[in-house]
Amino acid sequence: MEGGKPAWQWFEDLFGELPPEDCIDEFTVSYAWFQNRFRVMPNDATEPTVQVYARGYIMMLFTMLFGDKSGARVHLRWLPYVADLDGLGKYSWGSATLSWLYRCLCRVANRNVKNLAGPLALLQSWIFWRFPTFRPRRFDVILWPLASRWGRYMSSSDEKGPRVIATRHRLDRLRVDDFYMLQFIWMPYSALEVIQVVHPDILRPEHTYLWKSTTALIYFSSIEWHQVDRVLSQLGGVQHIPEPAINIDFLLSKDGRGPTRWFPEVFAT
Repeated sequence: MEGGKPAWQWFEDLFGELPPEDCIDEFTVSYAWFQNRFRVMPNDATEPTVQVYARGYIMMLFTMLFGDKSGARVHLRWLPYVADLDGLGKYSWGSATLSWLYRCLCRVANRNVKNLAGPLALLQSWIFWRFPTFRPRRFDVILWPLASRWGRYMSSSDEKGPRVIATRHRLDRLRVDDFYMLQFIWMPYSALEVIQVVHPDILRPEHTYLWKSTTALIYFSSIEWHQVDRVLSQLGGVQHIPEPAINIDFLLSKDGRGPTRWFPEVFAT
């Protein structure tokens, strides 16, 4: 990876140790090992120790945002990024997260795919913020980050089959008029009580311009199109007849697996 340095040597340089062998599987580490190792930082931590814990926390955060169906493995692909903590802000991580979510939703639309990967906590938060009748009760305290509002929510342990059917029926019964009668909230984050807790840097013009851009969202080999001209009502605009959707079907076959699985060669150097 770094100047020909093997991946695991780089891992040891960044974290000061290697995980036990039973926590390693090819280019991944057990999430539980990271969680136990970096759960609590010492009160007298030096600056290098703080950086080690920051890297561990960020590796776990990346796993939550860009997780696959295993959900319990931390991938070494993130080592080049956590090695340069000062440079992390140069990347559009929100765009990458959306790209991965869109790709996962695309995959699960296949009737032969049974499980959904990706940042499901963010997808659930998006649903709860916009569909008031779907959100759980007694979660009225608004915090930053906004998705933490539902942090303690646990879905019912009842048989999920009937709940899935009931939810599908409620969605099928939604009418156009319902979108203007608080059955769907187009701009949930524009409410005063929400804006008051949003970090001011998020509302800077250079960030809001990105929200409104019709552009490509890139996460490694996953490339999805951000077609915001089809949802202008969510951005405070007036919805016009959108342009035909851009056909990027040729990109959907590139998913980081098979011939596009680049990291074994890179990490082996």
